[in-house]
Amino acid sequence: MTTPSPFALGATLYMPATRDDILELVCGSRIPDLRSLVVCLEDAVAATDVESALANLHDLLARLDARGGRPSQAPLLFVRPRTARMAALLNDWPLMKHVDGFVVPKLTLATLPAWTAAASNPALCLMPTLETAEVYDPGAMVELGQALNASLARRIIALRIGGNDLMGCLGLRRIPARTLYDTPMAYVIPMLAGVMGAQGFALTAPVFERLDTPHLLREELALDLAHGLVGKTAIHPSQIGPIQEALRVSRDDLDSARRIVSHAAPAVFLHDGVMCEPATHGKWALNILERARWHGVTPENDGCHLPWPPESPGDSTALEARDASPLPASM
Repeated sequence: MTTPSPFALGATLYMPATRDDILELVCGSRIPDLRSLVVCLEDAVAATDVESALANLHDLLARLDARGGRPSQAPLLFVRPRTARMAALLNDWPLMKHVDGFVVPKLTLATLPAWTAAASNPALCLMPTLETAEVYDPGAMVELGQALNASLARRIIALRIGGNDLMGCLGLRRIPARTLYDTPMAYVIPMLAGVMGAQGFALTAPVFERLDTPHLLREELALDLAHGLVGKTAIHPSQIGPIQEALRVSRDDLDSARRIVSHAAPAVFLHDGVMCEPATHGKWALNILERARWHGVTPENDGCHLPWPPESPGDSTALEARDASPLPASM
């Protein structure tokens, strides 16, 4: 099994499993720019509709099977089970071969063994969601990260931050005129970026639940990227374009990243008046190159739109470090 790059996720659209128009989305014909889709059987489905939602999912996968599977340019497809027991049921469906993985809701250290046993199919990748009260405890997150690394790390694409549920733990909701970073998430997101990021996990950003303030979405996206988040949950197709536009990299960052990873790069050098140090900036540079591979370069700077799916990066990182002026020895 090859785990997809977390940068392949882009804007991840959530759809209730009760909808009867999912096939067009799954096959990529309805929203060509969609990179990843979650068919939700959890919070988006009422308890009274669970059985019909499961039947609808089975029908969807059967129709995919009749078509010979998803097209090569279709979005990544995930299923979000309601419980570990439901995941165990789905885990054994032969038709799950058409699904990339599970989104695991409300994962904690206590529930990890049940989910590990339920989602045992090694062909299914995982995206655990951090959205319970334990997330506010850095020590609990250290322990959870260690447990995930000991058991499921190779199958995990990214950890998803469940902003609405985390706010709900405090009896709060997003302030209409502010970003999520003007709430207690201003503590949680940086903490998770540090605690889980240092353990090797990519993280995706919480949903932006308003459709009438696109300027706030853009502001929040800039803060998501400043914290190293690799994608963002979308609740409406209108959010997909802005999210994936924000994920493009600037020409300046791309040039810096190429020079930092070059075999010819000095230990410390100046590029466009900014210090670059491969020993400390190397991981950032690799992330920028991977993000550019999947999302391209901002049009206002370059007009470059990479093909979808992206071509192999080949030897693009081994570029000559021209204009990389070594810093004075007295620095």
